[in-house]
Amino acid sequence: MHCQLTLHPDHQCPPVSRIEVDVNRWGGGMLDLRYRIYGDLAALALPKVASAIRADGLWEQTCLEAFVREQGRSGYRELNFAPSAAWAAYGFTSYRSGMMEAAITPQSITVRQAADRFELDAALYVDLEDMALWSIGLCAVVAETGGNKSCWALHHPPGKADFHHDDGFAMTLSGTAV
Repeated sequence: MHCQLTLHPDHQCPPVSRIEVDVNRWGGGMLDLRYRIYGDLAALALPKVASAIRADGLWEQTCLEAFVREQGRSGYRELNFAPSAAWAAYGFTSYRSGMMEAAITPQSITVRQAADRFELDAALYVDLEDMALWSIGLCAVVAETGGNKSCWALHHPPGKADFHHDDGFAMTLSGTAV
């Protein structure tokens, strides 16, 4: 499924013209994500690609994110991917509560960059019921070299940017047989 993220109405980000995400769900809980940021990449704070290691606090800089839960459930997973290939996965029991490290490790993370486009592909098994409908929220934090940060999402709830909000889980992905 292909979608485009929108800039939060209270934010500005002149260097970025658009952010697109392709998301595919396969049997066995496999989730493939491809994020693409288009624009003047020289104006963005993008760290150099390094090892794909688990790291906390990725959302404090440029970070590509997905929030996933079984439809009708309050618990969810937060998946973070940095342009460096660092990643994190957290589980929550309900809205911003019960945060813990999730037992999720990406199978692969691939980063590509050109003058006007940055791409990050991530493939991982999500530890949710495979046959259930999944609700998903796709989002990004973009940091500019001058210090400005902006929030992008598939859907923004009213008020300040909040990727954990129920309204952000705007996409439904159906279960598949293994």
